[in-house]
Amino acid sequence: MSARVPEAKFFACSQSTELAERIVAYYGAKLGNVITSTYSDGEFQPSFEESVRGSRVFIIGSTNPSSDHLMEMLLMLDAAKRASARHITAVIPYYGWARQDRKDKPRVPIAAKLIAKMLETAGATRIITMDLHADQIQGFFEKPVDHLFASTIFLPHLQSLNLDDLTIASPDMGGSKRAYAYSKALKSDVVICYKQRAKANVISHMELIGDVTGKNVVLVDDMVDTAGTLTKAADLMMERGAKSVRAICTHPILSGNAYERLEQSKLEELIVTDSIPLKQKSDKIRVVSCANLFADVMHRVHHNESISSKFIM
Repeated sequence: MSARVPEAKFFACSQSTELAERIVAYYGAKLGNVITSTYSDGEFQPSFEESVRGSRVFIIGSTNPSSDHLMEMLLMLDAAKRASARHITAVIPYYGWARQDRKDKPRVPIAAKLIAKMLETAGATRIITMDLHADQIQGFFEKPVDHLFASTIFLPHLQSLNLDDLTIASPDMGGSKRAYAYSKALKSDVVICYKQRAKANVISHMELIGDVTGKNVVLVDDMVDTAGTLTKAADLMMERGAKSVRAICTHPILSGNAYERLEQSKLEELIVTDSIPLKQKSDKIRVVSCANLFADVMHRVHHNESISSKFIM
């Protein structure tokens, strides 16, 4: 006798409601009802307004700062656990605080590890996320982690552009593995930017390793924050004779003066996913939705099917 598959229910954290609606639409379901009560001092309490007992619960929400986004995810996980959900999957398109994945100087936290423990303690029995800042963050969890790659949706989009003389570029040494993976799939050349930082989000010097003369360059990265690295790299490549420069970045954090930098740069286009909602519109930004990818993987997870075909790189 085959084991009974528990009912699947889907809930959204407030910061990711639009993406969650797209995901469940692809899945062929509807979002569950959550009401959040807020006290005058800012404290808030989410409440599931339907039974989740014995169900597989998917809670969808990115944990990008502010910390309220993380706190909301934790409270919803705890609520599902205390309501006797059978399986509780935290669907975190963007895993925030992931840049603190190691001690890069004395007396600093490893926030990515701390948050992994918090998610598990709150009740998550599985994590589904996409393009972690560092692959080793998967090892911070004792529960199963499905680490999806945005290349699954970016590669078909890049191929549809039909760019000749294509060259893939990494904006820093740390992203060289990702750049080589894209170049292998697209059978293109690779160039690497070498940068030195004066401090966080401030670049003191950048150099280019490789030739971009007459090339259509595509920069690839896991996130774009202040856009300082991307725009500086794009301007440098155009100065070195590139035909055009585009960028593909999974998570559009776009903080500070990022939008102004993009508009003033020689970057032709920035292609991102909807893992984080854009703060404002820009003619230079194109959004490729990750909803279909998450919906497919969530369906396979719920029905205990393999998801290995979704790991292109």
